Amino acid sequence: MSVLGLSFEAVVIGGSALVLMGLTQRGTRDVDVLVPALPESIAAAACDFARQQRQNGDELNDDWLNNGPIQLGDILPEGWQDRVERIFEGVALILSTLGRPDLLKTKLFALCDRGTDMQDCIALAPSAEELAECLPWLELQDGNERWPDHVRATISGLGRRLGHAI
Repeated sequence: MSVLGLSFEAVVIGGSALVLMGLTQRGTRDVDVLVPALPESIAAAACDFARQQRQNGDELNDDWLNNGPIQLGDILPEGWQDRVERIFEGVALILSTLGRPDLLKTKLFALCDRGTDMQDCIALAPSAEELAECLPWLELQDGNERWPDHVRATISGLGRRLGHAI
């Protein structure tokens, strides 16, 4: 991006954050930017990059850099912005991610909501105490009357896989 005179600093979450942290080596299709909203110039540059990659035979969608999770910023525990940690610093790109308790909450929420994030949750290797600390927040994230029971069952199943009794 520096060739284009652009720079970007963001907080990222999801699988790409775990890869940058060295917690997993799995492939991911996108980079989920929590904040800030992508400036038009950055979104356009990311789209151009995707087109170049496709010409080289790589599969990369135009929206690989996206604000899909931006609404999570409104529901994360208070003060999350003060707990971010830098995970990548390049010439024109600086990426941070949520502090561990907040990042864990987002991955557990995704596990409960989508059911597809088990391996990422295992890679984070939460302790029984961390799982128990996340439960009250997770139980509030959906208004469905069955949601709290679903959350407890999902977290209990993860705990068993990690060797914890929850």
